[in-house]
Amino acid sequence: MINLTGKFALVTGAGRGIGKGCALQLARCGADIILNDRPGSPDLAATAEEIRALGRTCHAMDADVFSRAGCEALVEKAIKTAGRIDIFVSNPAYSRRGKFLEYSPDEFERTINGTLISGFHMSQLVARHMVAQRIRGKMVFISSVQAEMPFALCAPYGAAKAGLNHLTRTISVELAPHRINVNCIEPGWIDTPGEHVTFSDETMEEEGARLPWGRLGLPEDIGNAAAFLVSEQADYVTGVVFPVDGGFRFKDCQAESIVAPAEPKP
Repeated sequence: MINLTGKFALVTGAGRGIGKGCALQLARCGADIILNDRPGSPDLAATAEEIRALGRTCHAMDADVFSRAGCEALVEKAIKTAGRIDIFVSNPAYSRRGKFLEYSPDEFERTINGTLISGFHMSQLVARHMVAQRIRGKMVFISSVQAEMPFALCAPYGAAKAGLNHLTRTISVELAPHRINVNCIEPGWIDTPGEHVTFSDETMEEEGARLPWGRLGLPEDIGNAAAFLVSEQADYVTGVVFPVDGGFRFKDCQAESIVAPAEPKP
């Protein structure tokens, strides 16, 4: 039922993982794709070919969206090549786990830059284009359940994603008069190549089985949510932070996770 035919979608951080899942699903729904990943990405060309195999146009563009200059160059090239941007999905992020007391200030700043500030730069530039061209556009940020759940060893990443949630809501208010929808997705634990660097296959399988839905999420699960939020079916949805986590937030609320109260003494 979702038809994005005739729309051009710019998806950042889309070489693999969640960004790729979003780009592929938007293409399956008929959108043509401007696919971005970092310079030197080993995944960008292959993902672009997958999209073209679906019968869609795909322009692959490497750019460093961790800097304002990189964002400006990407948006300028995207508009020049495609002519317009109707849909924007912001997915870049940077994360390194570490203890708060020992965390590198440089790594903290890089996390904030890559995860939050890059979202500001890209969304501002794309929104200016949409407003100037009177495009009733759609914007989706990829956040995380870590924006609400205080995981140890993840202070900068959680802080950046929490900021992204609030940025989403604020932008949605300002862009509502222009009929530009701005929403945010909070993925839970998603089975991506990056997660396999941190966790063993056995750990991911075991922990996935403990989730209320009985499995880890897949990039296409997030892609399905993104496709809905950028569709006409979601025309009246804006400023929403949308968890897509298979119940990850509530995994410790299941009956088997709760210690039964002691029987009252006679």
